[in-house]
Amino acid sequence: MTRHDHGLGWVRPVRLSMPSLSDNSADMDRLLRALSGTGSRPSVDFSQFKQVSRLLRQWDFSARCVLFQNGGQLELLDILDPQGETRALGVAVDLGTTRIVMRLVDLESRETLSETVMDNPQINVGSDILTRIHHAATDAGAEELKATVGLAVDDGMETLCLQAGVSAREIYIVAVSGNTAMTHLFMGLPAGHIIREPYIPVTNTPGTHRASLFLENTHPEGRVFFFPNIGSYFGGDLISGILFSGIHRQGETYLLVDVGTNAEVVLGNRDWLVGCAGAAGPALEGGVSSMGMTAGDGVIDRVSMAGGDFTVGTIGDLPPLGVCGSGFIDLAAVLFLTGMIDAKGKLVESACKGRYTVEHGLPALIVVPEQESGTGSAITVSQASLDSLIRSKAAMYTILETIVMKVGVGFGDLEKIYVAGTFGAYIDPESAISIGMIPDLDRSRYEKIGNSSLEGATLMLYGDRYMDEADAIRNRITYVELNVDQDFMIRFSGAKFIPHTDPDLFPTVTKK
Repeated sequence: MTRHDHGLGWVRPVRLSMPSLSDNSADMDRLLRALSGTGSRPSVDFSQFKQVSRLLRQWDFSARCVLFQNGGQLELLDILDPQGETRALGVAVDLGTTRIVMRLVDLESRETLSETVMDNPQINVGSDILTRIHHAATDAGAEELKATVGLAVDDGMETLCLQAGVSAREIYIVAVSGNTAMTHLFMGLPAGHIIREPYIPVTNTPGTHRASLFLENTHPEGRVFFFPNIGSYFGGDLISGILFSGIHRQGETYLLVDVGTNAEVVLGNRDWLVGCAGAAGPALEGGVSSMGMTAGDGVIDRVSMAGGDFTVGTIGDLPPLGVCGSGFIDLAAVLFLTGMIDAKGKLVESACKGRYTVEHGLPALIVVPEQESGTGSAITVSQASLDSLIRSKAAMYTILETIVMKVGVGFGDLEKIYVAGTFGAYIDPESAISIGMIPDLDRSRYEKIGNSSLEGATLMLYGDRYMDEADAIRNRITYVELNVDQDFMIRFSGAKFIPHTDPDLFPTVTKK
């Protein structure tokens, strides 16, 4: 990935000329004139007028100024002692449907002070976005979801500050990166039209607002910035990911893939960007597949086979409790390559070697026997779970196939494929290729880039150039609406086999 140049930060030191008879500018005018030398003249809240004269004289007409951009206008949030110990802090928030990840950053040194992760408490209303949007159809429901997630972020900031030994009153800027629906629910906006044709959000440019409208644990003059969206299913989290990955700066063509509740994909380079999103993730996340779990301690994230037995690896090396998406993909690859499932993903009883069982009248396979399980019960994979995985892997491949075909390039023309998100952190490209989920390319072309949504939000804490860059990315993207693509379902049907109905697309799998 390309390294990012450091832009103009939000905390700017100034040294002012002393007032005199030949220069009798007012104190605030003097300060704003100095700040406007680095860009536009900032606006200022009345609270700063009441203290500027006293503070400038106390600090010998030097100061550290905390600024933030609201649209095209810089705002002066606070004036700090140039030699003082008070920090100016920012918080980056990856606002996921399932989890919320937060990072506390010193705005001046750009040092990461602490990080925390928590389940999104809106899960108590519904694990899926649709349920939450329906719940938010009334004013009371929308306010409930807004308050629930706001309290969670407040609690997260309190945790961050305790870990770092700082005060929440030093948090001036919060950058929130989330999908379109999650951003609407965080802001308490009506989200019903996002899921109804023609899929229209309230806003794609939520912008900057006073943090006090949504949060309590910030400085009184704190601001919160929401990443812009492209459409109902292409949110600010992906724009944040593009910002971090730097594909919009590249001469060659790159692909960025982020799989969560949806599969969100961007293809492009410095000359053009094309994006799309579609439902590919549900079978790989908790709550839909009978064995799919969110990644966490004790969850199986790696599966292989040695000597005819499954070998599983768990997060934290704890007794296994279930299987997350990456482990499920590994498992499906092992089952296919050993003949325990056929090309349609159906269990082959004769090849399952005593692992075949029946649960609730349906075929299933024992992955971990009860004596080795951390739950006290055997961990199994049902035929229904495998069918769900086949649909998801087919959707994933078809989304990738569709977007490259739209612009007339082939998978072989891609310089690199960046795989982002929690899913990307754990996925083994070899296993994903073996089941036909991602294209059969040289493995070196795949690169995991971690939580690109959080990393992009962190960049936003470093200065207004990144805000301008995010807006420029949004304005350059051409969004492809898969819901109205007539050929998508035809290609999707062809991908509902392992690895595919066309074996020539997966030569290394055929050799296996």
